[in-house]
Amino acid sequence: MDGTVLVADDDRTIRTVLTQALTRAGCKVHATSSLTTLMRWVGEGKGDVVITDVMMPDGNGLEMLPKISEDRPQLPVIVISAQNTIMTAIQAAEAEAYDYLPKPFDLPDLMKRTAKALSEKRRVAAAPAADENDRPDELPLVGRTPVMQSLYRLVARVMNTDLPVLISGESGTGKSLIAKEIHDFSDRRTLPFITVTASDLTDLEGPARVLARAKGGTVVFDEVSNLDSETQARVVRMMDNPGDHNPRFMATSQVDLMNAVEKGTMRQDLFYRLNGANLVVPSLRERVDDIPLLVDYFLARLERDGASMRVFSEDARELFRAYSWPGNVRQLENAVKRLVLTARGEEISQSEAETVLGTQPEAVPLLSGGESEKLSGSVARHLKRYFDLHGNMLPPPGLYGRILKEIELPLIEIALDATGGNQAKCADLLGINRNTLRKKITDLDIHVTRRRKLM
Repeated sequence: MDGTVLVADDDRTIRTVLTQALTRAGCKVHATSSLTTLMRWVGEGKGDVVITDVMMPDGNGLEMLPKISEDRPQLPVIVISAQNTIMTAIQAAEAEAYDYLPKPFDLPDLMKRTAKALSEKRRVAAAPAADENDRPDELPLVGRTPVMQSLYRLVARVMNTDLPVLISGESGTGKSLIAKEIHDFSDRRTLPFITVTASDLTDLEGPARVLARAKGGTVVFDEVSNLDSETQARVVRMMDNPGDHNPRFMATSQVDLMNAVEKGTMRQDLFYRLNGANLVVPSLRERVDDIPLLVDYFLARLERDGASMRVFSEDARELFRAYSWPGNVRQLENAVKRLVLTARGEEISQSEAETVLGTQPEAVPLLSGGESEKLSGSVARHLKRYFDLHGNMLPPPGLYGRILKEIELPLIEIALDATGGNQAKCADLLGINRNTLRKKITDLDIHVTRRRKLM
């Protein structure tokens, strides 16, 4: 690489790592913890690429992008951020950032992107920012778990491409919502957004009417697996001959379309035309740590709409977190709405939450067997139930690590309680090295200062 890179990050370690890596790659580097200094350098004409964090001590890095774009329209800006939400990714795209990476980032990946930015003489302009009056106050896609952060990044990447998008996931996960957000934040946002069902394509003229309505906007085939073979053939012809106004095509599906192709219920040619980019929306079972966040979001939204202020008790929160939510986010939202309307006081109790959720075999604790049941048997039963909840689909990758964390966390917490928070005794009890215990306490975010010996 050859060029000058401006690095702005309030984390000294990140500044040091990037400075060393970029210098070894042949770049000149100016690093700072101040956006003021960064903007001064940009104003002076320094730098061929900017790498900046979002949350800085003296401002927001995203808010500086329009000024950088105005002063130096050909200067690529790579945004890195620990605020890993879909809003951050979309704001970076709308502010015409050259690229966006969530923290923690992969250093070799960042170096490749920096090299690409340096080699390009000019950036490809992103879509102009939408009028704020035409946008929602906030996005209803809520989640901080890694699986949701990965989805946010994919959404941001495909937003302003012309690739067809296949959005799959269980009922109630928000597939249609994601399709609408991709459209609303894309450069087609001023054009129509058309949702198509089987009834819209029952006759030969159906595809032509859909294309006439779309006018180059976005066409979404809702639950495309429900289309019969003849209708699927019409969709193939529609995609191959979209006419003068070439819309963007998306599709949603609750079923695994590759399996549908193998079973013969899905045309192979249609599947490959739709599968330009594949977005898989996770179920709530795959992101249980987002459930409290979603609960708070729905409570706040209902209060803004005029409902009484409500908060969940800790027991009610834990009950919601333990529930399997077969109806996913839609079911969760409806449950919160019912509780807001029926709760007797400001705080929603566990008993009130139980009444709304009903008898719930889904909320079986991990170690729920009788006293005679061995631990291995209880764990095996729990894991079997977890696999059964996914039906014919496998659980998401990373199962081994997730299960170990589920067991390690209570084991270490209880062992710390039993030893009065004495880490040396706890390590000896567990049969692990004290440094290993310290690392696990940090990784699992266990607050040892609150530990008291069990009586």
